[in-house]
Amino acid sequence: MITGALRETGRLFALAAEVGRAVFRRPFQFREFTEQFWFVASVTILPAALVSIPFGAVIALQVGSLTQQLGAQSFTGGASVLAVVQQASPLIVALLIAGAGGSAICADLGSRTIREELDAMEVMGVSPVQRLVVPRVLAAMGVAVLLNGLVSVVGILGGYFFNVVMQGGTPGAYLSSFSALAQLPDLYVSELKALVFGFIAGIVAAYRGLNPRGGPKGVGDAVNQSVVITFLLLFFVNMVMTAVYLQIVPPKGG
Repeated sequence: MITGALRETGRLFALAAEVGRAVFRRPFQFREFTEQFWFVASVTILPAALVSIPFGAVIALQVGSLTQQLGAQSFTGGASVLAVVQQASPLIVALLIAGAGGSAICADLGSRTIREELDAMEVMGVSPVQRLVVPRVLAAMGVAVLLNGLVSVVGILGGYFFNVVMQGGTPGAYLSSFSALAQLPDLYVSELKALVFGFIAGIVAAYRGLNPRGGPKGVGDAVNQSVVITFLLLFFVNMVMTAVYLQIVPPKGG
């Protein structure tokens, strides 16, 4: 079992390396990239916006309640924004891309695999990785970066509304605490997380789609496995990136 897991992990990393090399090969499949970008964006924009509102509200309410107990209500806005931008927003985007876009990518590649389309492409001298996988991975990464900005804005607005309206906070204190706690590298690491998470979601979905087992039923199993594996990797990578960021970038005023 351990040997099989290590073998699968090695193949996953090998696919990631192959995709990294194939990005710079010509010709670039621009039409395929555009179609996949639009598809992934169309299935994730609305759910991301809807999910980010309650996320921002819950964070603002929880942080607001805690700061009231500590007598630091003036820092509610900054603390809420940091939580949304650094943690909630990249994870929301990645989970939605993995669940909606990644599952579709996995199902598409899996169905092509069991119909032996990819074998036919290799016989004709066409690389399935360059032709099919690279545009899908780049599309997932691009949508993740752009969607991260949308989720951050909507989450912050939702947190602002619930803190000011429901908890009686003052708009001036909520906004002024931004400059007290937040800094530009917080936004940079948020976008970097979204980029990395989009890459992970695309690579895992493509890998499971290229390696289904047992015919059509295996494609369905591969889709479920790709989502679960992506979720586990996302939370682990998020923990590592957050720990490294907090070590490299000192907190503002620290």
